[in-house]
Formats: sequence, structure tokens, C-alpha cells
Amino acid sequence: MAKTKAPSAGRFARLRRLRARLSTRDQPFDGWLLFAALTLILTGWVMVTSASTEVAASLTGNPWYFSQRHALFVAMALLAAAATLRSPLAWWRANGPLLLLVSIVLLLLVLLVGREVNGSRRWLSIPLLPFNLQISELAKLCMIVYLAGYLERFLPEVRRRWGAFLRPLLVMGVVAVLLILEPDYGAVVVMTACVMGMLLMAGAPWGRFVFILAAVGLLGFYVAIAEPYRLARLTSFSDPWADQFASGYQLTQALIAFGRGHWLGMGLGNSVQKLFYLPEAHTDFVFAVLAEELGLFGAIGVVGLFALLIWRALAVGRRAELAGMAFAAYVSYGIALVIGAQAFINIAVSTGMLPTKGLTLPLLSYGGSSLLVSAAMVALLLRADIDTRRAMRRASPTAPRESAGRREPRINGQGATK
Repeated sequence: MAKTKAPSAGRFARLRRLRARLSTRDQPFDGWLLFAALTLILTGWVMVTSASTEVAASLTGNPWYFSQRHALFVAMALLAAAATLRSPLAWWRANGPLLLLVSIVLLLLVLLVGREVNGSRRWLSIPLLPFNLQISELAKLCMIVYLAGYLERFLPEVRRRWGAFLRPLLVMGVVAVLLILEPDYGAVVVMTACVMGMLLMAGAPWGRFVFILAAVGLLGFYVAIAEPYRLARLTSFSDPWADQFASGYQLTQALIAFGRGHWLGMGLGNSVQKLFYLPEAHTDFVFAVLAEELGLFGAIGVVGLFALLIWRALAVGRRAELAGMAFAAYVSYGIALVIGAQAFINIAVSTGMLPTKGLTLPLLSYGGSSLLVSAAMVALLLRADIDTRRAMRRASPTAPRESAGRREPRINGQGATK
């Protein structure tokens, strides 16, 4: 019996040592979160370069045009992230309502003087900014910050009273109407999912969500069939090959890219679908080009990076919640929900799991607005993580450093260890 137990004990010991080496418990911030974000940004730059050379050469005569612009976007995103990292959470908490009001004003302004592309008016041209700012991306961050502050102030009422529960949904309704007028239905879906998810994670009763989801589902069904082009998207999604040269063209070309990728891909730069077959190859459908060039393993690797990023963001939120830092917790949850929902929808659209919808892949697709806001969100996560770890160390200044195999001390809402 002793002989059979010894190898098992040795394996568990090796697993504990490996877990200790990979742990960020004693570090000032979560290194895995930063690793996932930076890897996605660099992977995005490589894939945008690969997917856009032919289109850029045709449109501008410079095959590296979009790559050079994306490099500029990456530099600006890193600067925005550095500025966000230096700003204290108290500033975001105090200015949440003002930020939301500014985003609503900008959403109104874009309807009046915004730039129209493909029938949608979503962008504002701002002097000195080298790209058109997509206001819906900014509104996502402002909504998260506002709702996190609201939940911190009114958490008991949100759990007990319908009025406190419905107020943020009414605010979301105002934002949704403005987004529908653009129209930008993808942003409506992502932001609604984020708000509902944050309320759910705040402990609101399940029964309320059943009622709200039924109402939203009926409204969404009506909106989906109200316009012929949206109905065509739904029918082409169910069978894209039935009309593969019209309404189903984009999806069929994306599916062909996935099919050509096989296990290991065609090799970086060897995509055929990017040669004017797949529209928006470097923006909304960059994941299809990635799967064609890097294969199933490359696609799974990117999905794994998103899963790692979302997991670590939720871990930051949970740690902050245990430390009694409600604002940091709900900001982290909201950012995890937005990045997770948007990444899921983009990948699901590319693979034919959902109807075609114009949503970028966070941190990876071409686009200055998305990259800038996504980088700021990751920096806000790191700020929340740094502040939470400092608060936990201050709460137990004389506690000895625990061994890597043991759990951290849990901290309640009053800052006392349990």
C-alpha cells in the first residue's frame, strides 16, 4: 500500500511546485493578465499586416499602409493604457456619472454630424486624432464605470427593490435607443449583456432576469424581422450556401478560410481568402484569416488567450470583492463581460454560429477606437488588481508570508481577515 501511495504523493508535490511557480500571488499585479493582453495585441498586429497587404496595395499603392496605421494605433493604445494605469480608481468612481453623460452627448452628436459608412453613422472625426472615433466603443467603458459605482452605492437596494434594479436598465435603454438609431445592434447586444451580467453578479434575484430576458427576446425578434436586410442576414445565416454569392457571400468565404486552414494552416501570409474574396478580412473577419494561415491550433491558441484574459479578469474581480472593494470588483466583472461577449460574438459570426454582425475582435482586429478602449480596459483591470493587492497586504501587515501551496487569507467587507 505504501508503495502505491508514494508515486501519487510525488505527483501531487510536483503539481504543487508547478502551481507555486506559475502563481502571481506574491507579485504586485497579475502577470498572466498582462501576458494575455500583450500577446493578443502583438498577434493582432501580425494578422492585420498579413490580412491587409493586398487590399492596402490596391487602395493606396502601399502594401504596408494598414500595418503602419495599426502600429500607430498600438502605440496610442499603450499610451492610453499607461495613462489609465496611473489614474486612481477613486477618480473613476467619482466621475462615473459624468463619463456616462459625456458618452450620451457624444452618441447624440454622432447622429447629427457623424461620418456615415455603409449606411451606419457611428464615427466622429476629431481633430488631431488619426482615426475616426467610434463612440459606441467609448460608451461601453463609460457604462461599466457608471454601473460599478451605482452598484457600490445601492447594492442592498438592487437586491431587494425593483426600482433600484430597473434604474440602470432604464439608463441602458436610453443608450440602446441612440445606438439603434446609428444603427449599431452589435454594441446594443454587448452592452445589454454586460449590464445584465453585472446586475446578476451583484446578487439580483433570478426571477427578475427571466421577465426582462423574455421582454428583450420579443423586442429583439421584432427588430430582427422589421427590416428586410436584417431578415436576409438571418435566413442566410441558417443556410449561407443557398445564396452564397449574395446575402451568404461573406459567411461562405469565411467558412472556406476555416476549411483551408486544416490543422496547422497554410502558413503566415499564405491566405487565399484575403485576396479580395473575404470582405473586411483585416477587421471583422480577421479571425477567419488567422484560422486559414495558422490552422486549428492557431485558432485554439487565440481562443485560449481570450479565455485566460477573461478568467484572470474575473479572478481580479473576485479578489476585490473578498477585500471589500466593491467598485473595483464590479468594474473588473464588467470588463470581463464586455471583452468576453464581444470576442464570443465575433468568433461565432466568423464560424457561422451567429448571424453576421459588425463587431471587432477586442485587442486583435484593425481599428483605432476598439484597440484604444480595449487597452484602457485592461489597464483599468491592472489598476484594480494593484490596489486590491495593496489593500490586502495593508489589512494583514504582520502576517507571515504564506507558503505557495496555501490559500490567501480571505478579507471581509470591513477589512478584517477571516
